[in-house]
Amino acid sequence: MIDMFSKARSVLSVAQDNGSEFADHVREVCKTGALLFFAKSYARWQRGTNENTNERIRRFWPKKFDMATLTDEDIEGRILILNLTPRKVLGGLTPLEVFTGRRVALIP
Repeated sequence: MIDMFSKARSVLSVAQDNGSEFADHVREVCKTGALLFFAKSYARWQRGTNENTNERIRRFWPKKFDMATLTDEDIEGRILILNLTPRKVLGGLTPLEVFTGRRVALIP
């Protein structure tokens, strides 16, 4: 996560679940100067982008799908599709455009 933050132009806030996997991230996130928020348990609306992305992923692979059958190429291809999909919350830009600060021509 810290490697990802170092590639971004700025990080204003970070919202995390209350899982133990984030226990050590508090210290690292604070180094960025970003505001840190922890979502309440069972409060999906507090993790809007995360839940939206999960829904998009489920369009490709429904629950109970055997992820072990996927190749690295399958996964990378879907990640590219997700990152090239414009988002309303990003003002119609794609996640890739926001992350890199450069426009991507999807239609020539």
